Amino acid sequence: MSIQPIRLFGDPVLRTPAEPVVDFDKELRRLVKDLTDTMMDAPGAGLAAPQIGVGLRVFTYYIDDQLGHLINPDLDLSAELDEEGEEGCLSFPGLSFPTPRSIRAVAKGFNMHGEPVVLEGTDLMARCFQHETDHLDGVLFIDRMDAKQRKVAMRAIREAEWSGLSAPAVKFSPHATRGRAL
Repeated sequence: MSIQPIRLFGDPVLRTPAEPVVDFDKELRRLVKDLTDTMMDAPGAGLAAPQIGVGLRVFTYYIDDQLGHLINPDLDLSAELDEEGEEGCLSFPGLSFPTPRSIRAVAKGFNMHGEPVVLEGTDLMARCFQHETDHLDGVLFIDRMDAKQRKVAMRAIREAEWSGLSAPAVKFSPHATRGRAL
């Protein structure tokens, strides 16, 4: 297994938009394995490459016994929203908050071999696609909350035992990032 440390809220890599994947090679397949192993160990429903310090547009998911990944995602979202759905994040350990999201999402992208993929999801799967794609854009789930809920979330974040911990030491990634955020 290749479990990587998960970056926590406050790490600048979480606010940095990720670059599109251009090389569908062995390094990319290793990144997908690292993401999958780390997500399953956490355990989590999804994990985006920036959460392990790699600035590439890749995420993995594990929802309703469906394990998968998506590279360079593009989303089509329904207009109907789930205003009250609880959402958490591995970069905010132990915390979850109501976060509005579209009820249905169609995610288009590629698998690790460069083959086109279209994924459709509702409810939790749709929420996961939106959450992980947001990570790739440097957007966090707290950014999707209304001002009142965000204030509650920020208070809980400040009080969390992991809040204020020093950022992990930056290590060189084995994945080709071409100078992008690690």
